Amino acid sequence: MSEAAPLIRVRGVTKTYGSGQAAFQALKGVSFELAAGEFVAVMGPSGSGKSTVMNILGCLDVPTSGEYVFLDQHVEQLDRNQRAILRRHCLGFVFQGFNLLARTTALENVELPLLYRGLPLAERHAQAREALALVGLTGWEHHTPAELSGGQQQRVAIARAIVTRPTLLLADEPTGNLDSERSVEIMQLLTRLNREHGITVLMVTHEPDMAAWASRTLRFVDGLVDHDSAEVPA
Repeated sequence: MSEAAPLIRVRGVTKTYGSGQAAFQALKGVSFELAAGEFVAVMGPSGSGKSTVMNILGCLDVPTSGEYVFLDQHVEQLDRNQRAILRRHCLGFVFQGFNLLARTTALENVELPLLYRGLPLAERHAQAREALALVGLTGWEHHTPAELSGGQQQRVAIARAIVTRPTLLLADEPTGNLDSERSVEIMQLLTRLNREHGITVLMVTHEPDMAAWASRTLRFVDGLVDHDSAEVPA
């Protein structure tokens, strides 16, 4: 790692669901660091812990034990409201299923995070249009999801995720519902946002050809980091 403090530091993180005989340990002592500006793919078989890690990094869940430090804040020590504030101001989310409001235009969908921040209408419009332009959707502002292709819907979802200018973009299987051509378009977009706009990207995927777009891969197996491509063998 460089001398600068990492954006994210995870140390000995465990996560257990349930109790007693029904307890399931999803994470068994995970440790890694992410530097600002990285593009990291998280891979692993079903049940390996990759989605649990994303939920913890996204402040949607908390570790059972261990440390999660984000921007020098010990997230595991924050309460629910403090995590919500951190999520609202520093994180962007992109999901496989787009999660757009069906009867709402592209512009209105992208404005939603700004509405939660209480920004005035004119400012919301301007920032949402800028985000849509960034993902190549100028001219599509007033179309509803039903009037957009799958690739365009995912672009709207990405615009919504970046409209708040997040420090970290978390993408969960962002190409899972797209054909190969649209998948490549979305990966080109995520790469451009990472390289040209400095957004740190962490992407969960099960597709090796999508993971190949990332500059680093973390592979999870049985609740542990099995391989980190950033580590040089001794």
